[in-house]
Amino acid sequence: MSKKIVFTENAPTPVGPYSQAVICGDFVFVSGQIPINPKTSTVVTGGIEAQTAQVMENLKSILENVSLTLEDVVKTSVFLSNLNDFQAFNSIYGKYFGVNPPARSTVQAGLMTGVLLEIDAIAKK
Repeated sequence: MSKKIVFTENAPTPVGPYSQAVICGDFVFVSGQIPINPKTSTVVTGGIEAQTAQVMENLKSILENVSLTLEDVVKTSVFLSNLNDFQAFNSIYGKYFGVNPPARSTVQAGLMTGVLLEIDAIAKK
């Protein structure tokens, strides 16, 4: 099974040896997105709510590039710098995933300075 690399200028440019996403068969594997504004290449300020919204917009842009939506996401992995942010994070995340949200794992993790969360996703065509 071959893989296809996904890239859009509407999401942050990878800063290392990884792709924004990879299509393999009917699945799209989206790399972990952090709250970087793709237009300025800077980390969004404003706390966990603003950073969550930016991460979700980045995920959405990558999926739209391959004609998918957040409704096509079947699994996410969420990495929070501080689990005390969980409730505030969850309130924003829930607005992006409506009635049938994907499966999800959420853990506390050490992330780069200023980044309060990272989310990766798997979507099905």
